[in-house]
Amino acid sequence: MIDTEHGLAAFLPVLRAATWVAVDTEADSLHAYPEKVCLVQISTAAGDRLIDPLAGFNLDPLLDALSGHELIMHGADYDLRLLRKHHEFVPGAIFDTMLAARLLGVRQFGLGALVQRYLGVKLEKGPQKANWALRPLTARMELYARNDTHYLKPLSDRLKAELGACGRLAWQQESCVRLIADCARQEQTDLDAVWRVKGSHSLGRSGLAILRELWRWRESEAIAANKPPFFVLSHEALVGIAGAAATSQPIEAFLPRYISDRRRNSLAKAVEHGLALSADRHPRPLRRFSRRTTEGERRRFLELQKRRDAHAARLGIDPTLIASRGMLSDLAYNWEKHVGDLMSWQRELLEEVPAPTV
Repeated sequence: MIDTEHGLAAFLPVLRAATWVAVDTEADSLHAYPEKVCLVQISTAAGDRLIDPLAGFNLDPLLDALSGHELIMHGADYDLRLLRKHHEFVPGAIFDTMLAARLLGVRQFGLGALVQRYLGVKLEKGPQKANWALRPLTARMELYARNDTHYLKPLSDRLKAELGACGRLAWQQESCVRLIADCARQEQTDLDAVWRVKGSHSLGRSGLAILRELWRWRESEAIAANKPPFFVLSHEALVGIAGAAATSQPIEAFLPRYISDRRRNSLAKAVEHGLALSADRHPRPLRRFSRRTTEGERRRFLELQKRRDAHAARLGIDPTLIASRGMLSDLAYNWEKHVGDLMSWQRELLEEVPAPTV
């Protein structure tokens, strides 16, 4: 484990000189709020290293060294978002082995399944839900963490060869570029939507006002306790309390069996605050804009879907890799407006009429 500036400085020349680099991260999203990066796993030809971001030293030199490499990753989406959010790191290039497997039509594309399929190695499932912020790591946790990157280079070599043989390597490259761009994009939080949890559509305006206050209360409690919000109160309980309070019904049935007096009292104050808001300050239900689908759009959608599914069957891949149902709807409505949202290989497939099967 590298947990000092001196240890990191000794590793950086190895990393900069590496001919390939595999990377993964571990976070504590099941145990803390907000989550943080707790471990960075790096494999090179020189071996496997674990970097401790919680040790208090500056990670910028490490991230700078990583930026000069194509990073081999597996299921990179979450890791990329985590590194962007907490460390403002965006890699220049990646090779995602999960994405590669999916583009090859492999149905079981978890790391363990791929390592066993291509390399004949059975990985222990390991402590996937462990608290990675705890120190020291157990020997079992360290082994699990190292295995996350140890096999990525030989695995990527096998996948890259198969992609090249079937003419899909360019698809993988373009898809990885898109994945980096999607994960690097900073999305603005919609303050009028973030608190509208599942089930909130059933509430009236007074119930929504209470729900908003309860959501804010839960956020502050979660941050203070350093626990994910669902440990404080579930979405269902928030909606239940808001609905009951808005109709002058008791809320006790929706409270956890064990809740401290302090938390019970602060929750009650949040409910009171919501009830005290004047009607003009109540949130409005979100308006759902529905557009009537024309017969022409329906025909275009079905034709695009038929074309997509025929290509997917011929290629042996998941149809949604070519285009989701929502994308097909957008294209059927206005092809010129939305075709730019497709990657070039997706667009070529959707433009190409597949040959009839014999």
